[in-house]
Amino acid sequence: MISLPRGAAKSLSAAGLLLFSVLELHSVSLSHVSRTWKVLAEDEVLWYRLCQQEGYLLDVSISDRPCWKLALKDCRAKERALRTNWKNRSGAVSQLQYELGKVLCDVHSCDGVVIAGYTSGEVRLWDTRTWDYTAPILEPAHGPGDAGPQPHVSFVRINSSLAVAAYEDGTVSVWSLMIGREPIHRYQHNQRIQALALGSKGATVATASGFEVKVESPDDRGFWQTTGTFEIQKLVNFLHLVPEVWDSPVAVAAAEDVVYLLKGEDPGKILHSVYGQPVTCLDVSAHEAAFGVKGFGWMLNEPNQVLLYNLETSQCLKKLGNSMGDFTCVNLQDSPPNMLVTGNKDRRVRVYDLRRSTALCSLYAHRLGVSAVQMDDWKIVSGGEDGLVCVWDQRMGTKLWEMHARHPVRYVWFNSHSLITANIPDEKTPRGASIMDDDLTAHRRHRGIIYAYEFSVDQLAVESVLPICRSSYDEVMGYNYNIGLAVPYDHI
Repeated sequence: MISLPRGAAKSLSAAGLLLFSVLELHSVSLSHVSRTWKVLAEDEVLWYRLCQQEGYLLDVSISDRPCWKLALKDCRAKERALRTNWKNRSGAVSQLQYELGKVLCDVHSCDGVVIAGYTSGEVRLWDTRTWDYTAPILEPAHGPGDAGPQPHVSFVRINSSLAVAAYEDGTVSVWSLMIGREPIHRYQHNQRIQALALGSKGATVATASGFEVKVESPDDRGFWQTTGTFEIQKLVNFLHLVPEVWDSPVAVAAAEDVVYLLKGEDPGKILHSVYGQPVTCLDVSAHEAAFGVKGFGWMLNEPNQVLLYNLETSQCLKKLGNSMGDFTCVNLQDSPPNMLVTGNKDRRVRVYDLRRSTALCSLYAHRLGVSAVQMDDWKIVSGGEDGLVCVWDQRMGTKLWEMHARHPVRYVWFNSHSLITANIPDEKTPRGASIMDDDLTAHRRHRGIIYAYEFSVDQLAVESVLPICRSSYDEVMGYNYNIGLAVPYDHI
């Protein structure tokens, strides 16, 4: 038996941490090797560090659990079960619908809280983390005394503290999720709003209307003010706020074939510009921007590509892809480090390692083109113009399962245990949508739909019950769809 000097205890702990990280827990029997290894195998600090290192129970202190080895074993077992549920589509599925909103216009979410805007001008919230939560309808920017119908909602965004909606008439309303249903801030553009952005954290809102980009945020006392107004030469197609910027907001705007980096100290900086090569999609992370560029169709040496730029140096880092189709969506911010996933009109989803120039995998996904995409370390979720949502195993390159609904998939978001998708109609005022002119709703086939999937093993027992059976009957009235029912709603 080899005895180690006392000075090697730290090295032994590090070696044990490395050894435990590569061995399965049931195969670790180091307590039988020697007394030193037994002390190491029963060291709660080591198991706590290993648990934190693997990303489990990050908000728990070491004194909150009696046995961290057992806690790590349970977390790993739950993760395996969760991955199995994802692969087998074992979970609860709910439809988030608001019939009186008429046609769905835009959807966004943050950590399971979903916001949706409708052609009726109404904005509604759902908290998918607690299914007994009554979804509030946020009060509109226009008062009830305003004449005429409410304008359609153009865009909605949400983060952990704010909800924002932009309307067709150029109005922007901001709500606090902590206070109530009345807007805490409103402002107006003279023209229709082309793009809306909300910071992932904090309280910064950016809007693009006409040839102007406006940035609004509250001051230290909570009073909202315009922190930046930028005049650009072309109409904005895409707009994002750079995350993790605390001192002065930074926005990235794509206007036709020009990408602007909008800062307070350098208001008109051009990040990229090639005449005749319009930008087809955009996403940003804390330090980089990725966007698809449409090449010249008649020049073989200028294909459609995704360009990656450093936001601090304004230098092009990578040119990815060589596709005949336009890149329709790109996801950089939600992808693992050094990874990027794209969707293309050529029906393929491609995953890139930013340290290489070629795609790691290319999946034939959607026959009408890809419209939304997101990935993590083992799976990819894609949505298409054909209404399909597909879940893929990244390593195997195979489709695990798919779901179909009418209308294109315009929004996809997931975390470790849940998935939210939205099928949003392109036609907001369909002909023949209602039987009568004064009908308060639209036919189901014209509305669009939001799906919320829950794969968590802890909640399946409760949420396997159908949504209609989980109703709390808080709503006092229902809509009879002009059928003239004798009993339009149950009063219980």
